[in-house]
Amino acid sequence: MIETQWYLLLSAGVFSIGLLGILLRENALIYLMSVELMLNAANVNLVAFSLQHGNLTGQVFALFGMALAAAEVAIGLGIILVLYRNFETIDVTVPTTMRW
Repeated sequence: MIETQWYLLLSAGVFSIGLLGILLRENALIYLMSVELMLNAANVNLVAFSLQHGNLTGQVFALFGMALAAAEVAIGLGIILVLYRNFETIDVTVPTTMRW
């Protein structure tokens, strides 16, 4: 059986990659994928602690996290489509105001 600290190390690595994607890139699709990585890192933590404590609460919360991630992708892709239609780019630094 894999010990919990390895799950935490994996989660920290995945979360760090997601955080670097948000901080270093300007592409909206990269933003979405980075947020997904960060949410999945949180889910790995929830499942690891659930496994360690022997109850299913963390796994249920991970399931809610996955549903939240799916909703986030649906809304995010809609925003990216509108961004591309209006500015013809998905660079998040181009739109500076909410009106055009």
